[in-house]
Amino acid sequence: MNITVTEPQREENTLTAEVTVAASDVNAAIKKTYKDIAQQYRFQGFRRGKAPRPVVDAMLGKEGVFAQATNDLLNSLEPAVLEQMDVTPVGRLSFGEEPELLVEGAEYKVNVKVDVRPQVELESYDAPEVNMPPEEATDAEIDWQINQLLSYQTSYEDTEDDREVAEGDIVNVTIEDVQGASHLAGENRTVFLNGQQLPAELQAGIVGMKKGETKDVEWTHSHEHDGETLSHDFKVKVTLNAIKVAVVPELSDELVKKSFGYDDVDAFKAAVKEEIEADKKHTLPELKEDRVVEAMGKLVKLDEVPENYKNEIFNELAQEFLGQLQRQNVSLDMFLRARGVKSEDFIADLHAQADERARQSLALDAVAQKLGLEASDEDVDNEFARAGIEDVKSTVAQWKKDGRLPAIRDSIKRTKALDWLVDNAKVTVKDEVAERAAEAEAADAE
Repeated sequence: MNITVTEPQREENTLTAEVTVAASDVNAAIKKTYKDIAQQYRFQGFRRGKAPRPVVDAMLGKEGVFAQATNDLLNSLEPAVLEQMDVTPVGRLSFGEEPELLVEGAEYKVNVKVDVRPQVELESYDAPEVNMPPEEATDAEIDWQINQLLSYQTSYEDTEDDREVAEGDIVNVTIEDVQGASHLAGENRTVFLNGQQLPAELQAGIVGMKKGETKDVEWTHSHEHDGETLSHDFKVKVTLNAIKVAVVPELSDELVKKSFGYDDVDAFKAAVKEEIEADKKHTLPELKEDRVVEAMGKLVKLDEVPENYKNEIFNELAQEFLGQLQRQNVSLDMFLRARGVKSEDFIADLHAQADERARQSLALDAVAQKLGLEASDEDVDNEFARAGIEDVKSTVAQWKKDGRLPAIRDSIKRTKALDWLVDNAKVTVKDEVAERAAEAEAADAE
């Protein structure tokens, strides 16, 4: 399609421009609409697709035909307009509520509005300072990893304490479903009273019980569905069988030989050290990028991220997360129940993540603009080649036809900005695992 687009004018987060469509394309659009209508409807006395224009006009009205032709033309304009403006839209393009109808034999002019990401300023465009773990495995990291491995062999033994259950305890209970709680029922269940495994009301009911005691626990759960508040009543009978204590095996030559296949503790520690350092070769570069982007996102001078852009990021995050769950054959409801998370809290957290990611993306846009970074045709080809596309040229041509190349160019410029920031960031090496261990020890002492 032969179109021209005037230089876009920006007002806040909206670009406006005038689009001109050549008369030949206007005529082709009108001709196609008549042909589609003739094919779609059955006109008496004519084979399907062969009804002449006067017959179509008489049946549907010429203005109605031209209105459809105009609408079809405007829908087909979007990819070409985005490519010529070289812009990634937030949402769909707008050609106004009542654009003028096409006129056969004349070029067509229409104003277009495109919502875009905000242009922001940063408090500083310098590469940030970030803390990073050392490339070598530290003693604290080795000890932490070993403790994790040992925790997988934790056993839970009954205590002889004649006391009431407290928050944070590990208990063995038998739960009998009386009403609506079949998903909680079971004999000799070992549960952690940590606020995550059981409903809060049930956990509160168990707290204060003693070994051998049985009691009824009732509660009501309410939630919103399609604007209506729904309530469900639950009732269970709980018997406290035991209060348990976690027992982690001690590290010894015998244990590492039996459980991990190493001759002694020293050999085991050496293997753990090697594994940690091999893992760091892959994770540290990604961690540095994450911390650099996080630091830059905090420098964005913007009171509120525009709602339409934040919603776009929110939807992306939600689709990513739901895709991960689907690959694991887990539903969202199962995920939330397993972690004791309320749906409204999950959604609120996702909105907070969307706001953070939006600010980080805007920060990279600002750095790319400040540095004058561009995305060349060669950069675009290389981007598709790295993605494993065999026929790069035809794929690029198709993406251009679809109006999707501006998003690729934006991504390339952001990547270049991130590379510059990572290369120039000032790094302070810290043994973060040792620091966390010291903080935990100090907290326990208090």
